[in-house]
Amino acid sequence: MSTLVSHEKEQRWIDLASELSAKFALTAAEIDRNAELPKDNLRELFERGLDTAILPEDKGGAGISYRTFGRIVFEIAKGCPSTACVWLMNTAAAESLIMLSSPERSEHYLREWKRGKRFANALSEPSSGNLFLNPVQEATPLGDGDWSLDGAKRFVSGAELADYFLINASIDGRPAFFGVERDDTIDIHDIWDALGMRGTRSQLIGFRGTRLQAANRFVEAASPRQNLIALGLPWLSLGIAQAAYDALIAQAKGKKLADGKPLSHVQWIQYETADVHVRLKAAKLLADRLLELADEGSQETIIVSMEAKILANQIAKDAADLGLRVGGGLAFTRALSFERHLRDAQAGGLMAYSSELCRLYVAKNELGVQEQG
Repeated sequence: MSTLVSHEKEQRWIDLASELSAKFALTAAEIDRNAELPKDNLRELFERGLDTAILPEDKGGAGISYRTFGRIVFEIAKGCPSTACVWLMNTAAAESLIMLSSPERSEHYLREWKRGKRFANALSEPSSGNLFLNPVQEATPLGDGDWSLDGAKRFVSGAELADYFLINASIDGRPAFFGVERDDTIDIHDIWDALGMRGTRSQLIGFRGTRLQAANRFVEAASPRQNLIALGLPWLSLGIAQAAYDALIAQAKGKKLADGKPLSHVQWIQYETADVHVRLKAAKLLADRLLELADEGSQETIIVSMEAKILANQIAKDAADLGLRVGGGLAFTRALSFERHLRDAQAGGLMAYSSELCRLYVAKNELGVQEQG
């Protein structure tokens, strides 16, 4: 396939995401207000083939690049961040289960995903916070080669729709990962009343002797691989930032001052718009570099994903804050979208790894600080 044909093929996926995003934007405020899962949006993404597009062609996917994948997250997030977040987590959980399970289980998960079954990540423990790859909840051996898990996982996006969960637990003091089909030992605790991205309904789920089958345990990856969540999270925040920025530009151009001139003629708005514009552009360039490295198979993506996330999380907050100030008193109400953008923007910085933890890792990398012991 020529480079031109390949580019056109991948651009069609981005254009499709952009088309759907414009539609999702029409109901984003209602989804936020009602804190309801965007079921119709998720169904349409599945029906249009976006769910499995990241898979290699030999597994029935489109074999899209990581760069295209990130741009899809960005486009969806501009319209409805909750939809983008649940879609990202569903895609990442399913892709991991397909690529890291035994051949038999991999085929099973692939068939289920193509049927429209839903997947969710259940990795973050109430007691371990950001360190979701290092669970402290110990699984109990059952004597037949399997284990059972009692405990809880929090912030499981799309939990109420999930048919399968990607779950981790500590076994003999080491992290282990499993695919688990939903059953009556898994409880969803309806405690969701979040500040932002309320449509993700990222609930707390509990486990009561849930069986972790040895046959469903992850195997060693055949080759180094990329983490879709780490690649996608910067673009989730960038989508929120772009939506807030576009809204503030429209407000500045459309709202008139007493002398009849638009707000865009106010000098402080010009100065701060330039600042947000440049930093948003810089954050996109770093996030683009992240995806380029991922497509090259570089393990440098681990640290660059954290760098990109730091910038993306912050510019989302700053773009939304400027929009709030440009919008004035009305922007504090639901009449304008800025209060929702401001709330949505907070979520990215809390998602693992949080902005604070990313800064810690980046600083230690730059300063050559090594942990003792």
